[in-house]
Amino acid sequence: MNTPSKTALVTGSSGGIGKAIALKLAQEGYAVAIHYRNSQAKAQETALELQGLGVQAITVQGDLTDPLHASRVVQEAHDRLGGLGVLVNNVGNYVFAPLLETSIEQWNDMLDSNLNATFYTCRAAILIMREAKYGRIINLGYAGAENLLARPSIVPYAIAKTGVAILTRSIAKTEIQHGITANIVAPGVIENSLTQPLLEIPAGRLGRLEEVSEAVWHFINSSGYITGQTLEVAGGWNL
Repeated sequence: MNTPSKTALVTGSSGGIGKAIALKLAQEGYAVAIHYRNSQAKAQETALELQGLGVQAITVQGDLTDPLHASRVVQEAHDRLGGLGVLVNNVGNYVFAPLLETSIEQWNDMLDSNLNATFYTCRAAILIMREAKYGRIINLGYAGAENLLARPSIVPYAIAKTGVAILTRSIAKTEIQHGITANIVAPGVIENSLTQPLLEIPAGRLGRLEEVSEAVWHFINSSGYITGQTLEVAGGWNL
């Protein structure tokens, strides 16, 4: 039987950063719900890989931009794992385009997939975590999003990630009394990033997926007194 605090839902975890986070949690003995929207086969492959580490791993499907889907995904993860101690919000699309070449559909999708989906899953998870008097919420941000600078090529994405920062800090302030922490891991340019401006990175290299997952683990494994913080994994980029 799973220990409720060692159960986790990682959104968008059939591949990429989400998969790396799920693998890290499995290595630490967590039962993990692998969320996907369309990539069922990849999600099932990831779940099998985690099961090979000796932990329970399930797949849950849903479009998290729909609040009803988001609530169902969170509840299903809780019910099937026997608890929900950790929520990692990794879902979020990315568009690189000048503002006037950004369509209305792209604008709405950036806000829906990055900000609204995070709100929907956090809202559902908090109600569960309050009952258990324990929870760790880690939201994926964007390195430099908290610096209010012009981002002409990623306007809606940057706005959404700045919103994630405000949302996360607000959750941190209100939920610490219930044993729930909320923190942000903010990747910079990672090895699977769609744009890779290597010359702009002081470290001189791309970030590795496992470096992001280690940062997520830092907050999961930290004291319940650490909340509302942002940890950038960016090699000095966007400072």
